[in-house]
Amino acid sequence: MSDDTTPRLALPFLQAGQGQKELTHNESLALLDIAVQPIVEAVGLSVPPSAPLPGQCWIVGVAPSGAWTGRGGALAGWTAGGWRFLAAADGMSAWSIKDLCVARHVAGQWEVGTVRARRLLMDGVQALDVPQAAIAAPSGGTVSDLSARQTIGEIIAVLQHHGLILSPA
Repeated sequence: MSDDTTPRLALPFLQAGQGQKELTHNESLALLDIAVQPIVEAVGLSVPPSAPLPGQCWIVGVAPSGAWTGRGGALAGWTAGGWRFLAAADGMSAWSIKDLCVARHVAGQWEVGTVRARRLLMDGVQALDVPQAAIAAPSGGTVSDLSARQTIGEIIAVLQHHGLILSPA
Protein backbone atom coordinates (compact mmCIF):
# COMPACT_ATOMS: atom_id res chain seq x y z
CA MET A 1 0.00 0.00 0.00
CA SER A 2 1.09 3.58 -0.61
CA ASP A 3 2.70 5.76 2.05
CA ASP A 4 1.33 8.81 0.18
CA THR A 5 -1.95 9.89 1.77
CA THR A 6 -4.58 12.63 1.59
CA PRO A 7 -3.81 15.64 3.81
CA ARG A 8 -6.99 15.66 5.93
CA LEU A 9 -8.04 12.05 6.55
CA ALA A 10 -4.79 10.26 5.65
CA LEU A 11 -6.56 8.09 3.06
CA PRO A 12 -4.06 6.11 0.99
CA PHE A 13 -3.55 7.14 -2.64
CA LEU A 14 -3.20 4.71 -5.52
CA GLN A 15 0.23 4.89 -7.15
CA ALA A 16 1.04 4.57 -10.84
CA GLY A 17 2.16 1.04 -11.61
CA GLN A 18 1.06 -0.20 -8.19
CA GLY A 19 0.15 -3.88 -8.00
CA GLN A 20 -3.05 -4.92 -6.21
CA LYS A 21 -4.55 -1.41 -6.38
CA GLU A 22 -7.79 -2.81 -5.01
CA LEU A 23 -6.17 -3.16 -1.56
CA THR A 24 -5.37 0.56 -1.38
CA HIS A 25 -8.74 1.49 -2.84
CA ASN A 26 -10.60 -0.76 -0.39
CA GLU A 27 -8.61 0.64 2.56
CA SER A 28 -9.65 4.15 1.55
CA LEU A 29 -13.29 3.06 1.29
CA ALA A 30 -13.14 1.43 4.74
CA LEU A 31 -11.77 4.67 6.25
CA LEU A 32 -14.36 6.78 4.41
CA ASP A 33 -17.09 4.53 5.80
CA ILE A 34 -15.94 5.56 9.28
CA ALA A 35 -15.35 9.24 8.47
CA VAL A 36 -18.46 10.23 6.52
CA GLN A 37 -21.41 11.06 8.79
CA PRO A 38 -19.86 9.16 11.72
CA ILE A 39 -22.08 7.50 14.29
CA VAL A 40 -20.29 6.14 17.35
CA GLU A 41 -21.46 3.70 19.98
CA ALA A 42 -19.80 5.73 22.77
CA VAL A 43 -17.25 8.46 23.45
CA GLY A 44 -14.14 8.03 25.60
CA LEU A 45 -13.93 4.24 25.77
CA SER A 46 -10.35 3.19 26.54
CA VAL A 47 -10.68 -0.58 26.22
CA PRO A 48 -11.76 -2.00 22.85
CA PRO A 49 -15.04 -3.92 23.02
CA SER A 50 -14.64 -7.69 23.02
CA ALA A 51 -17.17 -8.48 20.28
CA PRO A 52 -17.62 -5.48 17.95
CA LEU A 53 -19.74 -5.80 14.83
CA PRO A 54 -18.56 -4.63 11.41
CA GLY A 55 -19.50 -0.97 10.99
CA GLN A 56 -19.53 -0.13 14.69
CA CYS A 57 -17.36 2.82 15.74
CA TRP A 58 -16.15 4.41 18.96
CA ILE A 59 -14.27 7.53 19.96
CA VAL A 60 -11.19 6.25 21.77
CA GLY A 61 -10.53 7.58 25.29
CA VAL A 62 -7.42 9.46 26.39
CA ALA A 63 -5.63 6.42 27.91
CA PRO A 64 -6.40 3.54 25.54
CA SER A 65 -5.16 0.00 25.94
CA GLY A 66 -5.03 -3.21 23.93
CA ALA A 67 -5.56 -2.82 20.19
CA TRP A 68 -6.29 0.88 20.75
CA THR A 69 -2.97 1.72 22.45
CA GLY A 70 -1.55 4.96 21.07
CA ARG A 71 -4.83 5.92 19.37
CA GLY A 72 -6.27 8.26 22.02
CA GLY A 73 -9.02 10.54 20.70
CA ALA A 74 -9.23 8.76 17.34
CA LEU A 75 -12.31 7.32 15.69
CA ALA A 76 -12.01 3.53 15.85
CA GLY A 77 -14.13 1.47 13.49
CA TRP A 78 -14.41 -2.29 13.34
CA THR A 79 -14.29 -3.76 9.83
CA ALA A 80 -14.05 -7.26 8.36
CA GLY A 81 -10.28 -6.63 8.28
CA GLY A 82 -10.03 -5.51 11.93
CA TRP A 83 -9.69 -2.08 13.52
CA ARG A 84 -9.35 1.03 11.36
CA PHE A 85 -8.48 4.39 12.93
CA LEU A 86 -8.99 7.99 11.90
CA ALA A 87 -7.16 10.72 13.79
CA ALA A 88 -9.55 13.40 15.05
CA ALA A 89 -9.26 16.96 13.78
CA ASP A 90 -10.81 20.09 15.28
CA GLY A 91 -14.29 20.59 13.89
CA MET A 92 -14.93 16.87 13.36
CA SER A 93 -18.24 15.72 14.81
CA ALA A 94 -20.01 12.42 15.37
CA TRP A 95 -23.40 11.33 16.68
CA SER A 96 -23.04 9.42 19.96
CA ILE A 97 -25.64 6.68 20.31
CA LYS A 98 -24.97 6.32 24.05
CA ASP A 99 -25.32 10.06 24.75
CA LEU A 100 -28.06 10.80 22.18
CA CYS A 101 -26.24 13.93 21.10
CA VAL A 102 -23.34 15.20 19.02
CA ALA A 103 -19.72 14.91 20.09
CA ARG A 104 -17.42 17.53 18.53
CA HIS A 105 -13.63 17.72 18.52
CA VAL A 106 -12.64 21.19 19.77
CA ALA A 107 -9.18 22.40 20.79
CA GLY A 108 -7.78 18.87 20.75
CA GLN A 109 -10.54 17.28 22.86
CA TRP A 110 -13.95 15.70 22.34
CA GLU A 111 -16.91 17.63 23.80
CA VAL A 112 -20.19 15.76 24.19
CA GLY A 113 -23.45 17.68 23.99
CA THR A 114 -21.94 21.15 23.92
CA VAL A 115 -23.66 23.50 21.49
CA ARG A 116 -21.62 26.39 20.16
CA ALA A 117 -23.34 29.06 18.11
CA ARG A 118 -23.33 32.73 17.28
CA ARG A 119 -27.14 32.88 17.25
CA LEU A 120 -30.01 30.59 18.19
CA LEU A 121 -33.00 30.76 15.89
CA MET A 122 -36.33 29.07 16.58
CA ASP A 123 -38.66 29.03 13.59
CA GLY A 124 -36.55 31.81 12.10
CA VAL A 125 -36.82 34.01 15.20
CA GLN A 126 -33.75 34.75 17.28
CA ALA A 127 -34.29 33.12 20.67
CA LEU A 128 -31.30 34.32 22.68
CA ASP A 129 -29.44 37.59 22.65
CA VAL A 130 -26.41 39.11 24.34
CA PRO A 131 -26.65 38.74 28.14
CA GLN A 132 -28.23 41.75 29.81
CA ALA A 133 -27.32 43.45 33.08
CA ALA A 134 -28.02 41.55 36.29
CA ILE A 135 -31.33 42.11 38.02
CA ALA A 136 -31.00 43.31 41.59
CA ALA A 137 -32.70 41.25 44.27
CA PRO A 138 -35.53 43.03 46.04
CA SER A 139 -34.48 44.53 49.35
CA GLY A 140 -35.68 47.00 51.92
CA GLY A 141 -38.58 49.28 51.16
CA THR A 142 -41.73 49.78 53.13
CA VAL A 143 -43.94 47.90 50.73
CA SER A 144 -42.40 44.51 49.93
CA ASP A 145 -45.19 43.70 47.46
CA LEU A 146 -44.23 46.73 45.34
CA SER A 147 -40.53 45.75 45.38
CA ALA A 148 -41.37 42.14 44.41
CA ARG A 149 -43.62 43.27 41.55
CA GLN A 150 -40.86 45.54 40.21
CA THR A 151 -38.29 42.70 40.32
CA ILE A 152 -40.70 40.25 38.66
CA GLY A 153 -41.36 42.85 35.96
CA GLU A 154 -37.61 43.15 35.31
CA ILE A 155 -37.29 39.36 35.08
CA ILE A 156 -40.13 39.19 32.58
CA ALA A 157 -38.56 42.00 30.51
CA VAL A 158 -35.24 40.13 30.32
CA LEU A 159 -36.95 36.84 29.37
CA GLN A 160 -38.87 38.69 26.63
CA HIS A 161 -35.69 40.38 25.43
CA HIS A 162 -34.00 36.98 25.06
CA GLY A 163 -37.01 35.59 23.24
CA LEU A 164 -37.70 32.98 25.89
CA ILE A 165 -41.22 34.31 26.42
CA LEU A 166 -43.33 36.46 24.12
CA SER A 167 -44.32 40.06 24.84
CA PRO A 168 -48.05 40.67 25.26
CA ALA A 169 -49.66 41.72 22.00
